[in-house]
Amino acid sequence: MKRRLNTFLSIVTLLLVMNIHAQDKKVITLDEAIDLSIRNNHQLKTDQAKIDEATAALKEATEKRLPNASISGSYLRLNSANFDLKTKGNSGSGGSGGESPKVNQLAYGLLNVSLPVYQGGRIKYGIESSRYLAEAVKLDATDDRDEVIENTIEAFANLFKAKTAVRLVKENLAQSQQRTKDFSNMEKNGLLARNDLLKAQLQSSNLELSLLDAENNAQLANLNMNLMLGLPNATELVMDTTGIEKKNDPRTLEEFLQTAKDNRKDISALALRKKAGETDIKSAKADMLPSLQLSGGYIAADVPNVFTVTNALNIGVGVSYNIASLWKTKSKVQQADAKVRQIVQSQAVLDDNITMQVNKSYLALISNRKKIEVYATAVEQAEENYRIVKNKFDNSLATTTDLLEADVAQLQSRLNYTLARADAFVSYHKLLQVTGTLSTDLKK
Repeated sequence: MKRRLNTFLSIVTLLLVMNIHAQDKKVITLDEAIDLSIRNNHQLKTDQAKIDEATAALKEATEKRLPNASISGSYLRLNSANFDLKTKGNSGSGGSGGESPKVNQLAYGLLNVSLPVYQGGRIKYGIESSRYLAEAVKLDATDDRDEVIENTIEAFANLFKAKTAVRLVKENLAQSQQRTKDFSNMEKNGLLARNDLLKAQLQSSNLELSLLDAENNAQLANLNMNLMLGLPNATELVMDTTGIEKKNDPRTLEEFLQTAKDNRKDISALALRKKAGETDIKSAKADMLPSLQLSGGYIAADVPNVFTVTNALNIGVGVSYNIASLWKTKSKVQQADAKVRQIVQSQAVLDDNITMQVNKSYLALISNRKKIEVYATAVEQAEENYRIVKNKFDNSLATTTDLLEADVAQLQSRLNYTLARADAFVSYHKLLQVTGTLSTDLKK
């Protein structure tokens, strides 16, 4: 009875362990991977904070159009102050018309309201500049989002390549181990030389080492994906490549270059920053203009035994002009102008970089697509070559070395074909990224 109980507990434990391992696996599509990476990427969260900051700065600039209001009040205790009220009634009395009032406390309150009417355009230019900068920050975030998507696609492809390499090497290793068993039986029966058996065993050993490297690469690629997607490190990702197909895009290099100029977010962001800089020049020059504002207020005061002031309303117009701006503004204008000139040069550098990026990505795509065609033919040739050599070997017309070399060539051609397909997929989406159309294309 005790033995049966132990057996039952062992089975339950085994099932629980298998269930735990099964829970660590996650089937994931490319679209799901992209969605997770966008939601969990730290850079995109930082970009959102920058957008919030720029939006708040725009709101602050807009709020400068609103009136300013302040209220203040005080209550003071005085130490037997001498209070002499100068009025017409006592200016010519020549005597002490009575004892001065005792003043030992004072209370007053002030309310001031001012509305800017004209500030030389500084408020207007400040709002305009802040709006340009806010839009530029949003474009920067969109650009970073496309980069995150491209990195996810590349990581997805790398994991696919690593897992495919593991699968192919495992299949080849199983075939090699079976061949070694067959050769061992042949060697025992005197039908095969010992040296040929050793060659087969050596190939199996090399394949075991290759499998170890492939599995390590697959684990690292899996960990990289988990980190990008915000998943637990131990999660084993199972690739679902359903729906991933080659997209025929007949556009030429010149068309891709034009698409980049029309759609790159960093080009638009830099153009907005240039407009903001030009607006800052106008704002700096506006410091030399006068300011006009409306003002109003209310005053209440109480000095016991002396006087009380209520309903003292006032309204007026104020004009101010900072004379020092005549010699202090020039440096501000020069600084703003220098920033604009820096942006202009940055635009030229960016144009050159975009031209290089598009050309590089386009040539990589063409090269990888050509490799697919070549490797597809190579796979057919390698498989046919192995079939012929195997047939010759079975009829003692080919050596063991010929057979093993044909087997290695067959494995290598299959690996090359798989890697070329994945590289072409990544190259195409990289081309979309450098032309600024990656997000748009994925929505189609």
